[in-house]
Amino acid sequence: MSTKNLSEYNPDTLPDASDMKIGIVVSEWNYDVTVKLLEGAREFLLRNNVAPENIHVAWVPGSFELIYGAAKMEASEPVDAVIALGSVIRGETPHFDYVCSGVTQGIARLNAKGSIPFIFGLLTTDDMQQALNRAGGIHGNKGVEAAKTAIQMIYFGRQLDYLD
Repeated sequence: MSTKNLSEYNPDTLPDASDMKIGIVVSEWNYDVTVKLLEGAREFLLRNNVAPENIHVAWVPGSFELIYGAAKMEASEPVDAVIALGSVIRGETPHFDYVCSGVTQGIARLNAKGSIPFIFGLLTTDDMQQALNRAGGIHGNKGVEAAKTAIQMIYFGRQLDYLD
């Protein structure tokens, strides 16, 4: 297994994020993991000049609820992107497959609307250690990756808006 930190990036390639407003919807399920994802995302956004008052956080009970939470965040907050953070760990039943598939399809549907970017920050792992490895452990922090993606996709959308 690789020990590459997947959250490494070149900060010189990021656009200015000082006027960006970002929503983050976080699953309470597997809280020990998701709170680390949130911390990573929030710290990254702050470090890249997103004002604290422009980071809106809301918690939902589980990962499946990220879909509704993300849609509601877009409808009720003036945000440029919504990051959905969750962690689903494989168990002994097919529940894992249904939740992962449902969240993936739900976030994809929100993105297909094209109004704002919805960032997929769902960890889908076989065990708790794998989740912790991707929530600030040896493989980086998926929350950081999601926050970076949010900044890049907001910028991408703004560049296309200028072409209209």
